[in-house]
Amino acid sequence: MKRNNSRIKALVALYHYDLMAEKIDEEYLDDLVNEVADVEVDEEFYEELVNGVINNLREINKIINLNLKKWTIDRMSYIDRNLIRIATYEMLYTDTPRPIIINEILNLTHTYSEIDGDTESRFNNKLLDEIGKYIDGK
Repeated sequence: MKRNNSRIKALVALYHYDLMAEKIDEEYLDDLVNEVADVEVDEEFYEELVNGVINNLREINKIINLNLKKWTIDRMSYIDRNLIRIATYEMLYTDTPRPIIINEILNLTHTYSEIDGDTESRFNNKLLDEIGKYIDGK
């Protein structure tokens, strides 16, 4: 559960970073995260996700864009874009099994992104499947 909470905190941080295009204010972020999830977080994993996505953003965005069909990363919602970035980072740079990564990201999609039924979940699931195939082919 700590890793799931770390993903939530990373989502909030990356959303803020993406929206504001500036350095993350840790105090502000902690206040936001406490509103979203007042739970225990694996701080090391959280920091790895945030720093890993930011430091590899160009490569991650390139992989996402290559696997989008008739769509671009800029057209994705901030939430979905950052959920996919977290998953792509994890698939590329961690030992977490892909089914766990995808399941966790889809659960977060259900919680934080669903607007019209399960449209976002289906879109994210298909995209993550394509990204996984692309990474396997590298």
